[in-house]
Amino acid sequence: MLYALAAVLIAIGGLLAFAATRPDHFRLERSTVIAAPPETIRPLIADFRAWRDWSPWEAKDPAMKRTLSGAEAGVGAAYGWEGNGQVGTGRMEIVEDAPRRVAIKLDFLKPFEAHNIAEFTLAPEAAGTRVTWAMSGPQPFIAKLMSLVFSMERMVGPDFEAGLAALKRRAEG
Repeated sequence: MLYALAAVLIAIGGLLAFAATRPDHFRLERSTVIAAPPETIRPLIADFRAWRDWSPWEAKDPAMKRTLSGAEAGVGAAYGWEGNGQVGTGRMEIVEDAPRRVAIKLDFLKPFEAHNIAEFTLAPEAAGTRVTWAMSGPQPFIAKLMSLVFSMERMVGPDFEAGLAALKRRAEG
């Protein structure tokens, strides 16, 4: 029994040591080409009222409580939400609104606390505009440990893809 306990403790120690080697920051991104100019797409991103038409989280909790504050759109516009377990609780605020980039400070409060930056870049291409949606932020030790089991790519990546597809339909429609 003593050997089994020692083996378990060594395995746990190894797991914790491996988790500590994970990166201190993460970045997740997806992109698509939308057959519309940046001038058509950017207002759909920089105005949180428009997010109801394309945000992938809107359908996950139609009863979600939303609070808009600050500027109507662009820098200073803020969107707070309180929803079910799939959307949680948090707040986002636009901190940069340029012709080819919108950056958003993203604060998750529930089901876990996290403070990230979401950014949308709009790059003109022959077929329209390449829209890239990215999220990045610090990865503290507990997040490193969780990343051994839960993949941000698998958890959030499909939502970004669904959101970009809905944004594409909205901008092209």
